[in-house]
Amino acid sequence: MKDELFIRGEKVPMTKEAVRALALSKLALHQARHLIDIGAGTGSVSIEAALAHPQLRVTAIERNPAALGLLEENCLHFDCRNIAIVAGVAPLFVEQPADAVFMGGSGGNLTQLIDWSLAQLHPGGRLVMTFILQENLNAALAHLAARHVAALDCQQIQVSLLTGLGSGHYFKPNNPVFLISCEKEKHHG
Repeated sequence: MKDELFIRGEKVPMTKEAVRALALSKLALHQARHLIDIGAGTGSVSIEAALAHPQLRVTAIERNPAALGLLEENCLHFDCRNIAIVAGVAPLFVEQPADAVFMGGSGGNLTQLIDWSLAQLHPGGRLVMTFILQENLNAALAHLAARHVAALDCQQIQVSLLTGLGSGHYFKPNNPVFLISCEKEKHHG
């Protein structure tokens, strides 16, 4: 889905199209029944997942009031009825275990959120996280090394968009984004 389709706000970050496409692919939602989106923001990941997979239930968690407004507007705009918006700060109580968790922002309590996310997941469930800060990437990789995860994969994505400048064009770069994906081990012990 094009970024322009989403209703956006000045101060609310949004996962951009190319990063969203890779994140959704890494979440492997074709057989999933429940996705938790932590720090849902404008809802771009939740909405694209919900529209592509009508059988999927999405729990979109967001704490910023401005973002919650946009999230609700976007859900209405796209008529997404399989998204439950939760106003609050993760970790919080979510009734059903998840097959996939996406974390677009950690709000500072990263290691706690990784442990909480893994606890929410069924064995074999997928965890996908995106970061722009090197420190958060390093902290996440170090923390995951001590956890029971399999198929750990990390990519840096740098996307530049063709943009007009005077009578010509140039490629205007977006910020590089780091994407980690892994799955909860099926069994250990």
